[in-house]
Amino acid sequence: METKSGTDNIVNVEDNFLTEEDHKSVLYYCLNAKYGYGEYDRPELPPTGMVCDIDETEDIYKFFKEKTEPFAQGLVLDRMYVNSFAPSENPYFHTDSSIHSDITCLYYVNDTWDLDDGGATEFYINGNFVGVAPLPNRLLYFSADIPHRATSFRNRYRFTLAIKYNNIE
Repeated sequence: METKSGTDNIVNVEDNFLTEEDHKSVLYYCLNAKYGYGEYDRPELPPTGMVCDIDETEDIYKFFKEKTEPFAQGLVLDRMYVNSFAPSENPYFHTDSSIHSDITCLYYVNDTWDLDDGGATEFYINGNFVGVAPLPNRLLYFSADIPHRATSFRNRYRFTLAIKYNNIE
């Protein structure tokens, strides 16, 4: 596990999170999912990307819930969805919650990555930008109050599976 930290702000990185077979199954799911236009990073801004909400009755929901619950002990799974960003799309910085103990998990679904592809998740921690490369089969988890944003790939779609835990029951 690798961490990128500022004062009391840590981004945890888990590489090779799934088996190769499970990773391919998740990629297949994302490539064939039905997307709707846009997620609002902040209410006053236009939506960006495409989103596919994952229902709690779906196998992929149950699978990722089981895999990510250890990182969010004492919290409740609130929402799971796939983000898809088109090449050169420019999402905004946002937070997923104002509560520091809430946790966001991001799973990088794409099957390849190269430095020139771009696609990092950028965090703004203590006045500094911290980027995490979107390596295939990588999971990030972090406090949901850390400002962050996706950056798009240069020439292809970028997929992440987002899992959000909070204190609300």
